[in-house]
Amino acid sequence: MSDIFDIKDMTEEDIKLQFITPALTAKWDIKKITMETSPVNNFTDGKVHIKGNIPSRDKGKRCDYVLWYNRGTPLAIVEAKDNNHSSSFGMQQAITYGIMMNVPFVYTSNGDSFFEHDFTTGLEKEFPLSEFPTAEELYNRWKNVDAEKIVEVETKMLYSIDGNTKVYDVPLCFEENLMNTPFYSGADCYPPRYYQRNAVNRTLEAIAKHQARILIAMATGTGKTYTAFQIVWRLIESGTKKKILYLADRNNLVDQSIQQDFKPLEKVIHKINFQKEDKSKISAYLVYFALYQQLDSAKHHDEDEEETEEEIELEVSKYKEFFTPDFFDLIIVDECHRGSAKADSRWRKILEYFNGATQIGMTATPKETKYVSNIDYFGEPVYSYSLKQGIEDGFLAPFKVINVHTNIDDGWRPKKGQKDIHGNEIEDREYNLSDYDYNIIIQDRIDEVAAEITKYLKETDRMSKTIVFCPTEDAADRMRVVLNNLNTDMVQKDNQGNVKEQYVVRITGSDKYGKEKLDYFISVSQPYPVIATTSKLLSTGSDCKMVKLIVIDELINSMTEFKQIIGRGTRLRYNEGKTHFTIMDFRRVSRLFADPDWDGEIEQDEDFDPNAGNGGGDDTGNSSGNGGDDGPGGDGPNTPKVVQVVGKGGVNIKVLQRLVSIYDTDGKLLKQESIEDYTKESIIGTYQTLENFIQTWNSEQKKEIIRNMLKEKGIDLELIKKDQNMTEVDDFDFICHIAFNQKPLTRRERVNNVKKRDIFGKYGEAAKEVINALLDKYAELGIYDIESTEILKQNPFTKYGKPARIAALFGGNDKYRQAIRELEAELYKVA
Repeated sequence: MSDIFDIKDMTEEDIKLQFITPALTAKWDIKKITMETSPVNNFTDGKVHIKGNIPSRDKGKRCDYVLWYNRGTPLAIVEAKDNNHSSSFGMQQAITYGIMMNVPFVYTSNGDSFFEHDFTTGLEKEFPLSEFPTAEELYNRWKNVDAEKIVEVETKMLYSIDGNTKVYDVPLCFEENLMNTPFYSGADCYPPRYYQRNAVNRTLEAIAKHQARILIAMATGTGKTYTAFQIVWRLIESGTKKKILYLADRNNLVDQSIQQDFKPLEKVIHKINFQKEDKSKISAYLVYFALYQQLDSAKHHDEDEEETEEEIELEVSKYKEFFTPDFFDLIIVDECHRGSAKADSRWRKILEYFNGATQIGMTATPKETKYVSNIDYFGEPVYSYSLKQGIEDGFLAPFKVINVHTNIDDGWRPKKGQKDIHGNEIEDREYNLSDYDYNIIIQDRIDEVAAEITKYLKETDRMSKTIVFCPTEDAADRMRVVLNNLNTDMVQKDNQGNVKEQYVVRITGSDKYGKEKLDYFISVSQPYPVIATTSKLLSTGSDCKMVKLIVIDELINSMTEFKQIIGRGTRLRYNEGKTHFTIMDFRRVSRLFADPDWDGEIEQDEDFDPNAGNGGGDDTGNSSGNGGDDGPGGDGPNTPKVVQVVGKGGVNIKVLQRLVSIYDTDGKLLKQESIEDYTKESIIGTYQTLENFIQTWNSEQKKEIIRNMLKEKGIDLELIKKDQNMTEVDDFDFICHIAFNQKPLTRRERVNNVKKRDIFGKYGEAAKEVINALLDKYAELGIYDIESTEILKQNPFTKYGKPARIAALFGGNDKYRQAIRELEAELYKVA
């Protein structure tokens, strides 16, 4: 077929061009075939890795061809291989991609033939290039598949995906009008990612099958609200649903949704406020947003605080007053794990009143305990997209954990007769992490935690958005005060009479001032406030896109709450510098990564009994009696408990260990080490001996080559030097020190040693002045700057003229470069 090369000599790209593409376009409209379109062919972004202290990114997954039924529904993918492999060679990869892309058919080809895997039957076959099925044939095969047969096949067809065995729930063809209604697209809306498209299509499929209750589980940061909008858009545009109620439990979540993802529907949206509603006008809209708690939200600051039966009935009566039971035909419950998933909860009573409507629950973490169950109400999720998968795909940010252990974590006992700040004797018993800030307040511990946070930010980036999770609102305020006082240089520099530009702010449920700063804190474009201290308010819901540091200084025993807190940092903004995030753990909460429930399959608790009543159990998952916000100064209004305070200087606190842990996406510990250990290991692995390193360093004409080589290994020496308070030390000395235990000299000490030797007498006075100026620049900036001729365009060199004229002082460019090499040799002369 080719006049140039034999098929065996062709690349995969040539095979596609000359054999596969012509075979497909002979049967398919070319407009329904994509090869390089993002985000459909290039359907993941590539996992981000934390390598040392520098991020790197894998290549994303991509399909060679996607064949479409319409713009929202892919029918098949085709993977190409060169002709040195069989036509079925890439089938395992194709099956993995096909399951991710949610298609009923996958194909592979080497240019000789096609090989098909049919998910609807589990059968595979090979056939000639000329016999590829047409779009109509493929659609009819999918459309006419017996649903019962699919279920039968599902129970038999297990697929190994990333080492896990799973059954692929084959997508069904659903009602054509609904399927042919496109996703919303516009300048203000990005096209759906593959998992968002899957979630929408799976939901529409369930609605077309008249499924009354639907659960969607998508990790925090993966676009649940965007997905909900696309579901609503297609249902309205197709005429399938006409009146939709969107329920959330926080005002900022409602406003955020209306202003952002749902903006294309703003003309037909109404936000319900029962205190101000006009009955004659309320029925004129299509999409309604409302809070679970419409009546007295000021009374309920804590998301897990239960309303009384009377309050719930009063709230539901308002819906009854304004809406008939059949007014809404679709209800979406945002973050349906919150407000409890109990039978007598806030949103359950509203849904029971509108029980004729299709009801969709959306959450990152379905609540499954022996007392409450989202699955019991909504059923198994029609689609799940986990935090693990989001990180693997490169849509969510990976993280590292710094576990900080102090000398009183395991126990502190007051001295005999030791008194609190009020002069009362402190109860004599052993206190530990479950007591601090709950049953006793130790100011020295608060100071030490704040000092560690400040130290980390100074070592990395003091403008990194940071959330500090504290046990109570009072604790959040105490932490705010100490952080403020440790960062007065930032506070004074940036709070120039403009209240929104505060460096540290407490943002909690009952803090009206702090809550007003929430929008500024979560904004990508607003730098201030930088640090938010909180109790519960920021653990869920708020879209904190740029948070780079999450500090946990509260007890967390609930996996649901733990996942939600981790979710505050998972947004990935790679181009804006948010490549990963750090968790700083002062309460040993990161032990939960080792729990089998960490990002595993969503399963109903085996002890859950839907008929057991709803009176028992702590819905928050806190095992300690004082582990929630009902402790001292809690988010709730009733705080009767008086807690003793040990004043400053009362307890000797010191940090014993800072352990940096890197976890895989399934919560397994990959490695646990300090960045210093990693650096030492990498340098010794490269150079073996001190002598070898010195020889390599001195032989490199551009020392920057060594710095860049270390960066490729994930080592940023400048950041580590900051951590070690060694910024005045040259990279040469720092490497010798950290890897080979040599005593380092500062750059200024090296310069003074060279000047004492006075070895540049062979040059004229002007050239010697240039060399002395270069030595001073080395002391100030380091070796990489004086290696570049750009330095000659700065003061004090400009008085000698342009770089070419300065080089002429040494006898020309080559002689100038030779002088620089001599200068470097003198700087790094080993005594």
